[in-house]
Amino acid sequence: MNRATIIIKSMLTVSVFAIAAPAFAQDAPADQDPAKDVIVTGSRIPGRTIADSPVPIDVIGGDALKNSGYTETSKVLNQLVPSFNFPQPSLTDGTDSLRPATLRGLQPDQTLVLINGKRRHQAALINLNGSVGRGATQVDLNEIPPIAIDRVEVLRDGASSQYGSDAIAGVINIQLSKAVGVSGSVTYGKYDTTMDGVYDVAGVATTNGVPTVATAGSNAQGDILQLNNGSERKRHDGDTLTLAARVGVPVGPGGYLTFTAQFRDRDPTNRSGPDPRRQYFTVGDARELTINRFTHGYGDGKATDYNLFLNAGMDLGPNFQLYTFGSYGIRDGIGAGFYRRSDDPRNRDWAASTTTFVPYYADGFLPKIYSEIEDVSAAVGVKGTLGEWNTDLSVVYGSNQLNYQTIDSFNTSLGGLNSPKRFDAGGIAFGQTTANLDVNRKIDVGGLSSLGIAFGGEWRNENFKIRAGDVPSYVNGPYSVNGAAGGAQVFPGFRPSNAIDTSRDSFAGYAEVDADVTKQFTLQAAGRYEHFSDFGSTVNGKVAARFEPVRGIAVRGSISTGFRAPSLAQQFFATTSTNSTVVNGVSQLIEVGTFPATSPVATALGGKQLKPEKALNLAGGLALNPFSGFSLTVDYYNIRIKDRVTLTENLTGTAVVNLLTGAGITNVTSARFFVNGVDTRTQGVDVVASYRVPDFGFGKISLTAGYNYNETKIIRRADLPSLPGVVLFGRQESYRLTDGQPRTKINLSADWDYGPVGATVRTNRYGTVWSAASGTLTAPLGTVAGDFKMTPKWVTDVELRVHPVKEITLAVGADNVFDVYPDRLPLGGAFAPNSYFLPYSSLSPFGFNGRFLYGRVAFNF
Repeated sequence: MNRATIIIKSMLTVSVFAIAAPAFAQDAPADQDPAKDVIVTGSRIPGRTIADSPVPIDVIGGDALKNSGYTETSKVLNQLVPSFNFPQPSLTDGTDSLRPATLRGLQPDQTLVLINGKRRHQAALINLNGSVGRGATQVDLNEIPPIAIDRVEVLRDGASSQYGSDAIAGVINIQLSKAVGVSGSVTYGKYDTTMDGVYDVAGVATTNGVPTVATAGSNAQGDILQLNNGSERKRHDGDTLTLAARVGVPVGPGGYLTFTAQFRDRDPTNRSGPDPRRQYFTVGDARELTINRFTHGYGDGKATDYNLFLNAGMDLGPNFQLYTFGSYGIRDGIGAGFYRRSDDPRNRDWAASTTTFVPYYADGFLPKIYSEIEDVSAAVGVKGTLGEWNTDLSVVYGSNQLNYQTIDSFNTSLGGLNSPKRFDAGGIAFGQTTANLDVNRKIDVGGLSSLGIAFGGEWRNENFKIRAGDVPSYVNGPYSVNGAAGGAQVFPGFRPSNAIDTSRDSFAGYAEVDADVTKQFTLQAAGRYEHFSDFGSTVNGKVAARFEPVRGIAVRGSISTGFRAPSLAQQFFATTSTNSTVVNGVSQLIEVGTFPATSPVATALGGKQLKPEKALNLAGGLALNPFSGFSLTVDYYNIRIKDRVTLTENLTGTAVVNLLTGAGITNVTSARFFVNGVDTRTQGVDVVASYRVPDFGFGKISLTAGYNYNETKIIRRADLPSLPGVVLFGRQESYRLTDGQPRTKINLSADWDYGPVGATVRTNRYGTVWSAASGTLTAPLGTVAGDFKMTPKWVTDVELRVHPVKEITLAVGADNVFDVYPDRLPLGGAFAPNSYFLPYSSLSPFGFNGRFLYGRVAFNF
């Protein structure tokens, strides 16, 4: 029985249970001041609310996640959290199927994700291509379906002293639903859009019946045909069906059992423009007049997701509760690479002829990466009271495995007789086991309004693996001597020399004090010691305070140190390819690629064991709750990070070869590896406001607004003494780090419910984003040909709901209702030829798919 069959049967079980189970009544949530919501993030001592927290925390209810056409958690959070960014890149290999999200403009791995307060494992994928988050791993938030979530708490403050590694930008704590009852939904939608600045092809210009090329009579592959453009291109694609169900039943007097399942099937989108380049080897080939010019696959890939979540607990006597939660998910995704034209040397069938160009695919081919992701997590724990102490002992295991296949492809060096079209390219896997003991209590101390203390320990084991692909996926075949490329086109397989199975351990101890010194003044202090088996120890601390001189008006601030342990993927990821080159008139095979930081190649060039990133986080702000239902917070933050882990440029040249040769390495001429490359300073302001309008007979109205200003600067760059003057972190990647995400972002939303009808309106303004070209490191943005500025855009979402009966909801809506696109890339010049057929930048913070129309039927008993 395969994975998909297991998931489908499980979902059918949930559906049957949903129909057959009794309808457990749920009390409607009472109207209350949202500032009085009790939070579990930001302090190890329970009882804090949003209003009296000394650090900024946003709480997003599960309903807000469901009132959208998007059923991917990261996409919905992008609509709701101003400092959250989720671009949707394309043509970025495995990143097409597992896209990174960021908080406060920092890297994806600088935000810690918790599930029910427990550390969530990261994904195995490390982003190596041209996307936000390049060089980082991340937690796959889209493995967590919205229907499984009770609420999301976003702590916007450094918290490494409380939670350990990664919590530099903040913490996202996802609380799973415990609700009793049966609910579910069926959501279907698709994109209905007109591409901005992209035109259909009316025909190819001809001269005397022959296609016109830029340089007539030339056999140069880059000749550009002249196209006649028609009207702007309309697209109706990306059909997405999501089935979700949740069943919650009581287990004894204080227990619960909640099981959720979600299936999502998403068809691909294509926002490519027409490719004007000559496709065939012979000038004047008549097929130039008839070939479909929209050959690239630029947009969302095909994806099928199955996700199961369990959240359960039961009382063990009067003082303790046994709890467990876990998940199982699989995602099959297909992402496209660059189209190989018929006349592309990578499409040449050397087996057919070594003297005449013979294409393997007559009309060219679009190679694709088929990603199979399997994600597993399980937690078990016991919590309760021992005397006056609250205790929580837990163990959490999580793993993420990503297997690659390269399909519709070709290994040119093997020739058409021996090359398959489908390859097993190998895979990567990450596993994590975490054990925690947390203890806390409140103590009555004379002179203090309240005093809470907490302490605990953590042990964590992490494992990273690379599995080699099959031989045809990476081998350099017999035609390499002719200059033919080796390995599967678009994604060569991992080699046996890349394979690895490595682990590390860490253990930590922490302590925290949380005191209301008076009713007006709160003080919080925390410290944490952590030791890693691979790089040693780190100590971090935090102090936060809140002062409310006037009821409803408070000032707050914090200072903390933080850290992030370099991931095992950053330390040990390796992928190499063998290229053919001519040295002294003799054809030789040389290796290029990404090498581990402590490998012989990297060491010869000056690489060394990575150090942890270290952060200093300063924050201060104002919290206003002047009357019931209204809250406003304004918070400034300043985050300085030392020794950020970055991926070097491809290091080449005579000095590189000499160092490698001196170390006895003669078959490598180009290498890149991870280093502690830069120090940065990120500062900004978060403004968040919410207002629950009193009921004047027009229904319930909730208004929210958020604003984020974020600026990152590189304040120091590392170098390699062995390679003086060599740029390790180039201009393009530097500006992607500092200006590749919106400098400003605004979120505005309104929710209205009036008996049987309701509506949600959200609009988001995404600020300026830059895409930089390569060039001189010191050249300012806008001064190098190929620099591109994406201007601010407003994107608006609308949903209308009807309840024919209380338990049923019918909804229709449009995400990006006004069909807004990012600025189109210029044609010609430094942007050609790619901007003809890749019209929009992958750095767009809201993607480039256009308007999404949807309908939803939901039930809740």
